Amino acid sequence: MAIDRRRDEGGGEAGGPLPEENGALPAGEADPAAVAEAPAAAAAVIAVAEIQSAPLPAPPPGPCSPLLLDYDGSVLPLLGGLGGGHQRTLILLTWIPALFIGFSQFSDSFLLVQPVSWCKGANGTAHPPVPVRNLGYNYSSAADNNGTSYSRGMQAAPELPTPEAPNQSYCECTERYHRITAGLRQNIVSQWDLVCDSSWKVHIAKFSLLVGLIFGYLITGCIADWIGRRPVLLFSVLFILIFGLTVALSVNVTMFSTLRFFEGFCLAGIILSLYALRIELCPPNHRFMITMVASFVAMAGQFLMPGLAALCRDWQVLQAVIICPFLLMLLYWFFFPESLRWLVATQQFETAKKLILHLTCKNRTSTECDIKGVMPELEKELARKPKKVCIVKVVGTRNLWKNIVVLCVNSLTGFGIHHCFAKSMMGHEDKMSLTNNFYADYYTMAGIALISCLVMCPVVGFLGRRGGLLLFMILTALASLLQLGLLNLIGKYSQLPDSGMSDTVKEKFSTTFSIVGMFSSHAVGSLSVFFCAEITPTVIRGGGLGLVQASAGFGMLTAPIMELHNQKGYFLHHVIFACCTLICIICILLLPESKNQNLPENIPDGEHYTRQPLLPHKKGEQPLLLTNSELKDYSGLHDSAAAVNDSAAESVTANGMKAM
Repeated sequence: MAIDRRRDEGGGEAGGPLPEENGALPAGEADPAAVAEAPAAAAAVIAVAEIQSAPLPAPPPGPCSPLLLDYDGSVLPLLGGLGGGHQRTLILLTWIPALFIGFSQFSDSFLLVQPVSWCKGANGTAHPPVPVRNLGYNYSSAADNNGTSYSRGMQAAPELPTPEAPNQSYCECTERYHRITAGLRQNIVSQWDLVCDSSWKVHIAKFSLLVGLIFGYLITGCIADWIGRRPVLLFSVLFILIFGLTVALSVNVTMFSTLRFFEGFCLAGIILSLYALRIELCPPNHRFMITMVASFVAMAGQFLMPGLAALCRDWQVLQAVIICPFLLMLLYWFFFPESLRWLVATQQFETAKKLILHLTCKNRTSTECDIKGVMPELEKELARKPKKVCIVKVVGTRNLWKNIVVLCVNSLTGFGIHHCFAKSMMGHEDKMSLTNNFYADYYTMAGIALISCLVMCPVVGFLGRRGGLLLFMILTALASLLQLGLLNLIGKYSQLPDSGMSDTVKEKFSTTFSIVGMFSSHAVGSLSVFFCAEITPTVIRGGGLGLVQASAGFGMLTAPIMELHNQKGYFLHHVIFACCTLICIICILLLPESKNQNLPENIPDGEHYTRQPLLPHKKGEQPLLLTNSELKDYSGLHDSAAAVNDSAAESVTANGMKAM
């Protein structure tokens, strides 16, 4: 048996030692036949070893390339930054829908405005127009997206009868006449006679749009982080066309309120996705101004809304005219891409590579000028699996969740207290409005919001995000506390015969504080939303924005709630929000400053976004909370501690001075 003999002569059995890695045979005597067959045996052994090692899983990939995570410093310059023509076109496309959004957000001020109503007499005559406010009901129009509540501005008859008799006859009459002073010939209230015992249905209709916005922000924000901003935008546009146009076909107030809820839900998806896309397209030094331009476009819709209502004359036509422009956004399906920043942050590198090549082609640039080597790094990372994150992950963080909670409380307080100032501006409850004219009241509120945005631009540019938010919150708190405390003191002194103070002085002070409060609270609410978009990481930016905007929606919801209760508990409502402003002032100091900073891309980046002191620390003084750059400088402190202790001959104290 030649095989057994060769095995014995080779120095072992079949399970003996294997050849070395370089293929050399073990030392020993062997005949020429064994030497000739040895390479074949070694090849067979190597093949068996490869087969056995094939099923073993590949080692997990290491961390993603830091070059790709530095989107603002590496990827965006490759596309030409904001100077790229296609980026400018995309930003313009995020501005245009803001006009349509402004129409939809302010439509309740006309669709649900309370008309002047009176009864038709038995002989065909009519009683003088009796304002519904004198019937024991207190109405005002729906709150807008800035938390502003507008009064109806109903014009009272020059000679009104005593309240008792007309009130009783008004609610018992079988036929009523309505006159709308807001441009329309007929609206929801006049068509379905929603007065007296049916007046509560008007408040439900006001709730529906705001509640739809709140749920829309919360749900579409999470969806935008999971499937992308572009699908959320396009599907929201599609469904708002369906629900919005169906609202115009409503046959009763129940159908109207239900469809308005879904319209608000879809509108929230459009607002949130456009906001996130706009932020993620911009370089750090242009983010705030580009966002403010979108706010000004939305305010243009607010200013144009009365003229649009006067042209339409009927609420069904107005609703259709408001919704139909969203048809143009269906074209975004063909030429509006997904957010490249979100694709890179979620490690969808295959899709990101295609989009980069598409954008460079549109901008007429070449990847050959890729000095930092983004494309080679992208090629290395193509095998990675997408890594998507839900907003729930923020619960396990140490700093990020605190920042988001602080901004949620700020937006809730800013938009909530706005209604308190608006109500105080209207004076006592027996007064119908500030100027007894709907258009004057409407444009007064819109003008205050416009001035607030105009002032916010230089203030935030000079003081930064945190400094501007702190300044406006201090103004809001001062206006609220002075209105609650000083005006009550003036009221007590005005009752004294020799005080020299009258109710007119009190009303002037109240109006002044209300204007200042509305001005500053609008800035607080708007800046809180923008601040959240900057400090929330890209992977959960949709969910973070959804939380803060939903908090703002809860603040707006206080306006129709107070109206439903006929303004009962209004003083307590104002006191609670005034206390919240004081808490917010302290909490704002815990926020970081995001001016001219790169957007955080993942949760660790957002976690390292720690606050900086308002005043720079003195030279040689160690800060208590380190900034991003300081964290990097001190990252190797523990690793080199032993070497420093061995080689250092002198010790250093906490203030940086050498100890003898």
